[in-house]
Order: sequence, then C-alpha cells, then structure tokens
Amino acid sequence: MKRVLKWIMCGVVLLVAHGAMAQTDEQLAEEYFKSGDCEKAVSYYQKIFKKSFDKRALNNYTSCLIKTKDWEEADKFFKRQVKSDGANATWYFLNWGLMEEAKGQENEANKKFGEAIGAVGPRTDMYRDLAEDFRRTQKTTWAQRAFQRAREVSKNENLYRLEMASVYRELNEPENMLTELLSYGIMFRNAEIVQSMLQDFLKEEKEQALLEKVLYDKIQKSPNEAFYTELLVWHQVQRKDFYKAFLQERALDKRYKYNGTRVYDLGNLALQNKDYENAATIFEYLVKEYPKGQLYPFARRMAIASREEQVKSTFPVNRAEVQKLIGEYQKLLTELGTNERTLEAMRNMAILHAFYLDEKTKAVEILARAIEVGKSEKEFVDKCKLDLGDIYLLQGEPWEATLVYSQVEKSQKDDKLGYEAKLRNAKLHYYKGDFELSKEVLDILKRATTREIANDANELSLLIMDNTGLDSNETAMQAYASTELLLFQNKTLEALDSLNTLYARYKDHSLADEILWLSAKTYMKLDSNQQAVERLKVIVEKFHYDILGDDALFTLARLHQEKLNDKEEAMRLYQQVLEKYPGSIYVAESRKRFRLLRGDTIN
Repeated sequence: MKRVLKWIMCGVVLLVAHGAMAQTDEQLAEEYFKSGDCEKAVSYYQKIFKKSFDKRALNNYTSCLIKTKDWEEADKFFKRQVKSDGANATWYFLNWGLMEEAKGQENEANKKFGEAIGAVGPRTDMYRDLAEDFRRTQKTTWAQRAFQRAREVSKNENLYRLEMASVYRELNEPENMLTELLSYGIMFRNAEIVQSMLQDFLKEEKEQALLEKVLYDKIQKSPNEAFYTELLVWHQVQRKDFYKAFLQERALDKRYKYNGTRVYDLGNLALQNKDYENAATIFEYLVKEYPKGQLYPFARRMAIASREEQVKSTFPVNRAEVQKLIGEYQKLLTELGTNERTLEAMRNMAILHAFYLDEKTKAVEILARAIEVGKSEKEFVDKCKLDLGDIYLLQGEPWEATLVYSQVEKSQKDDKLGYEAKLRNAKLHYYKGDFELSKEVLDILKRATTREIANDANELSLLIMDNTGLDSNETAMQAYASTELLLFQNKTLEALDSLNTLYARYKDHSLADEILWLSAKTYMKLDSNQQAVERLKVIVEKFHYDILGDDALFTLARLHQEKLNDKEEAMRLYQQVLEKYPGSIYVAESRKRFRLLRGDTIN
C-alpha cells in the first residue's frame, strides 16, 4: 500500500512540474510583468522577440526597460529590432521614442516618433492604429500628424474625419474639430453621428456659440446646402431657441417646398417646451402662408391655443386678452363651422369662460354643445366631462365633480384619460382633507403609463407623506389643502390671507417652503412682484437645499429681469442657477437668458 502511495505522489509531482514547464514564455512574461518583477519579465520578453513580433509584449517590455532604467540594453534592443524586423519598425520606433522621453531626451524622442510615422509607408489602415497608440500615451499632437500623413499618402482629405475631430477635441482646437465633423457630415450625409458627437463635445458656452457662427458662415457661402441649415435648426432646438430655428426652417420650407410640415412640427415642439410666443409666431406664419393647405385648420387653432397659453402664463391674467382670444375662437368657428375639426376650439372657449371670466354657466353651455357635436368621439366627450368636473369644483360642488370624474375613470379605465380622471379624484380627496384615501390613489398612479401623470402623482404623494402624521389632527396640512382649493376656485385674496396666516403659524414646519412658494406664485398672478420677491428670497436663503431651491432661484431671477428691470441682479441670479444647480431643468433657460442680458450676439 505504501509503495502505491509513493508512486501516486511521484506522479503528482511530475504532473505539477510538467504543468510549470508547459507555461509559455508569453504567459510567464505576463505573470512577472503583472507582479512587478521586471527583471524576470525582461528575460522572457527577449525570448519572445527572438521568435516573433508581439505588440503587447513590446509595450510591456518597454515599460520594464523604463522602470529598470536599463538604457544601454534598450538602445541595443531597438537598434537590433529595427534592423532585423523592418515590417514592424513603426512600433519599435514608437516605443523607442517613449524610452528616449523617459530619459529626458525630448528631441530624440520626437525624432523617433517622426520615424514611427515615416515607417508606416502606404498602409493607410495602419495609421489609425498608430494614432490610437499615440493617443493612448498622451501624444495627441503626434496622433494628429499620423492621421494627416495618412491623408497625404492616400491623397484623400476625407480620410479619418471623425477620428481627427476627436483628436482636435483633445487638443482643444474647436474650430478644427468642427471643420472635421461638418466635412464628415457633408461627405457621408449622416447627421445623427454628427449630432451625437456635437452633444458629447460642445460642453462650453463659447464652443456652442462657435458652432452657431461656423454654421451661419457655411450657410452664407453654400446657401443651397441643406445639411448646414438642418444642423443649425437641430442645434437651436437643443438650446430651445425656437425663433432662430424657425427662421432657418422657414428658409428650408420655401426652398424645398415642404408645404409647412416641418415648420408645423417645430411649432408643436416650441409649444411643448412652453415657448408660447414663438409657437404662436410659427403657427401664424403657416396660417398666412398656406391659407388653403391641409394644415390650415390645425395651424389656425394652434396659433390661438399658443396665444391662449401665453395669456394664461402671463401674470396677472389680462381679462381683455382673454376676451380677445374668445373672439378669435368664435371667428374660427364661424369660418370653419362647428364640426369635428373645431371641437377642441369649443373646449378651449369653455375653459376660458369658466376659469378666467368667471362665466361658469356659459362654459357649461358650450361644453354641452361640444359634447353633442362630438358625441361619436368617445375620448373627446370624456375630456369635456373632466372639464365639467373642474367647473363643478369651481362652483363648490365636490360630489358632482367626483361623480363626473368617476364616469371618465370607468369609461377610459386603462388609458391616459382614465389616469387623468383618477388623478383629479385624488386631488379632490386631498382638497377635502382625506389624505389617506388620496395617497392610496396617488400611489397607484405613480405607476401610470404617462410620465407627466406619474410625476404629478408622486409630487402630491410626497407632499402628503412628508407633512402628515406630524401632529395628531394634521391641522397644518388640512389648512394648506383647503388653501389650494381656494386658489383652484380663483378665490385669490382669501387664499393669500390664509397662506400668510399659515406661514406665521408654521414657519418651522416642513410645509414652510411649500407655503412660501405657493404665496410667491399667487402674488405673481396679482402682479404684486415685491411681495413675491420677499417670499422667494426666504426660500433661497433658508430652504435652498430643499426641492424648491432651484425653482425659487430661477423665478427670482425672472422677476428681476421681466418685472423689476434689474439686469445686473437677474444676471447674478441666473449665474447662481448654473453654478448651484447644474442638474436643474432650468439650466438651459438660465444660460439663454444670461447670454441675452449680457448682450451676446451671433451673426
């Protein structure tokens, strides 16, 4: 038995020894290199180069020579290899240059880098690999030279456009970077790649301004090249500068006979981004330019709708402007008739009568007529029912309101409109102080298919969660919810008295910043801007770390710009938005307004 065990042990030893012997020179070199034992690694790398060329091994070998500072051995090695292995001379010269640089011989290093490029010869694909190795070792200027040499050898100026753009970005040469990207776009007609790289590259304000300037220059020199104009439109839309985008899109529309389709899409984009003034300008252009076109009835209604949103978002709301809008809607109905194409116009009229002229009976009459005309359009009818529910709430009839909302919930159970009805019911429960029921509904809506509804539900749910259970009867939250109902019912002065009382009583409560924010917004609606400023300043100073910090700061800047005509203070506040809240949704608009106030112009 002992003899058998002895033979087994011998076998194991032999197997282990054989395994060790089976390891290749490449594997052993790699192991020693990774462990930092360069003296042992070097001997194996030397064996490797006697058999064949290995680029990875060469890079590691050079690192070891630099680490051990064995300059004499290094010089012998590179001289020998360049002479004996000319096909791979490029990589030997490159690493030789790195070694000379490590020795402090800058001139010799540059000479070797130049020889590395010269050794490539006519193999244009190899220049890309060399350039990437230069970039890997932070030799970006030499990468640029490698790509440039590839163009000279191939006599093709369009070679490696995207790679050169990246190199110029690293070299901080934005003009050359843009030249490469735009040339690529013109050559290959791939706007998506150009746009993607521009988004990655153009981070600084001055770089974005440069792109705009370069594109304007290109358009002037090549007015028939649509690529530049389309790219400029894209850039201006990214910056939410819809008026400039419109000017370019209008030129494309006339030149290429798009019949207003692209302009119409731009108008909708401006409207979605709440640039109501420019949305109205765009739709009004379509109304004037294409009075007999297919888009005319839609553009006509959208032009009025944009003006309506502009009026509703301008504080205080001007009743005369509201009446003017209703007149425009009435003209539209007279011109196009009361039919499927004008149903939304009727809805809009009803909402204006109810919420801005306090003519609720008139609003109900218009909605009833709209429901009759559009009775075959189930979704439209349900939208009107939601409006009716809102009007009932305006009139202080919550039970009638919840009845109508619930009808829409049932009718549109798994659709967006059904979720909207559920959200309004949740808000109604909130107004009435039934927070537990409201939150149950809101928590379901957090998983809604539409982001807007989910966000609204989440926001109200968090408000309830953060501000209930702090005292036994939830007095503060009930008073705040009741105040929100007063505002919904347009009982503004009564709501303001309530808010001022609430803040005096609960200034150390978690609701304090919400009370101040709601007060500021309400004062703005009354054009009482100094009172709004006072409340916003308290949020900025005392609650800047909270969720309303960026909202308050941006709104404060807007007030100084638009209402108080204090340009310097507005600029200072916009700059604070950019610095303190870099991830805020207000960053793009703050940057745009800051530039405008600074007087930036782009020709």
